Amino acid sequence: MRLKDKNIVVVGLGRTGLAVARFLHQQGARIVAADIADETALGDTVGKLRAMRIDVELGSHRSSIFQKADLIVVSPGVSHTIAPIAQARSRGVEVIGEVELAARFIQAPIIAVTGTNGKTTTTELLGQMLQNSGIPTFVGGNIGNPLIEYVSSGQKEQLVAAEISSFQLDTIDCFRPKISILLNITADHLDRYPDFDTYADSKIRIFKNQQAGDIAVLYGSDPLIRAKTANIECQRLFFPLLQANEQGATLNGKRIILKLDKLKPMQPEFRNQDILDITKTALMGRHNYENVCAASLAALAAGGTVEGIQNTLDQFKGLAHRLEHVATINRVRFYNDSKATNVDGVLRALDCFSKPVLLLMGGRDKGSNFSALKDHMGKHVKELIVMGEAADPIRKALGQLKPTKVAASMQQAVATAFQDANPEEVVLLSPGCASFDWYSSYAERGDDFRCAVEEVKKMATGRD
Repeated sequence: MRLKDKNIVVVGLGRTGLAVARFLHQQGARIVAADIADETALGDTVGKLRAMRIDVELGSHRSSIFQKADLIVVSPGVSHTIAPIAQARSRGVEVIGEVELAARFIQAPIIAVTGTNGKTTTTELLGQMLQNSGIPTFVGGNIGNPLIEYVSSGQKEQLVAAEISSFQLDTIDCFRPKISILLNITADHLDRYPDFDTYADSKIRIFKNQQAGDIAVLYGSDPLIRAKTANIECQRLFFPLLQANEQGATLNGKRIILKLDKLKPMQPEFRNQDILDITKTALMGRHNYENVCAASLAALAAGGTVEGIQNTLDQFKGLAHRLEHVATINRVRFYNDSKATNVDGVLRALDCFSKPVLLLMGGRDKGSNFSALKDHMGKHVKELIVMGEAADPIRKALGQLKPTKVAASMQQAVATAFQDANPEEVVLLSPGCASFDWYSSYAERGDDFRCAVEEVKKMATGRD
């Protein structure tokens, strides 16, 4: 793909947009970098762009900057359907995202992971399984390391394991993973997509260019996923349940049984019906065991070894902000699940606990149906504490089921929960919402929860 002297507009100037602009600058393109935010909001990004002599347009998306474009590269946080981009596309201008751009320069086979929940955990597991099998692997994508940074760095790994979001899949064209993983599809981002089916179709785009020699790892417990992938061209592997004559992985308690007698290429030492033991893993909940199934299948399909996979499962400690145990104070356990930004994430988190839960929810609503939590509220929740922009909608949907309180800050929410909790009970931050009302990211929200728990711990133990 020749980029030298092309007029290229980069839309959206977060980390991905900056990385794209830097790569295009290396390639000799003429770049305009655009964002509706102002310079203050973008921090030092604008200075870095101007140091490369890149033109920067802030505050709006003026149609004039798109009219001269030979190519438009859209960051995931920017809808590819906004008017100036749609108008440019109608004139024949190519519009792609960072993943599509990077993939055109990546020679190593790509293993792509998507789904509503569990993408990051599965991608990290997969990367470690491959590395523990002796296969040098770059781990990135929506996980926080843009693929275009891998291209810019000049790294040459044997494989690339990439988390891919629905927003990134919306702007692919030729992107073709050797192995694709689809974990699950549940309602999310309905503030950006017109309906659930449109959102689901975005996820299915991961298989758009796969061919007969490629592999799809699929969540076979969902009839929707089975229906939408019935006609894809590549070989299908299913988890965590198999139907007659299917290849894949079954989850049986704390064991994963691998049925892959027809899968090629295979490691010579692999035996069909090999078993993985997950009794030592630090991961909690059936949903994480399903993530392990998916990662294990993809790792084996890519040439990983059973030994490398098992070693990873024994050593993997889990990721921050995903059912992360923060502290136990006076026998009350605190868990940070800030990454649960949709209702399904909250459901999965609640299923992990047998003791009563004091649930902290709230943030910026993404068009969620909070009423879907009603059954789980009855089974798991002792008290609900709501906060942020979505406090009222959550309270209206669920507040009649259990005692419900409104908190004006994370510190107040945590202190209230601790005051109301009994020994052996659980205080769980699982917001079910985006973080952008009070925080810049789910990670910042989770860090604030940690700090609030630490303050409670100081008060409870009397230490400074």
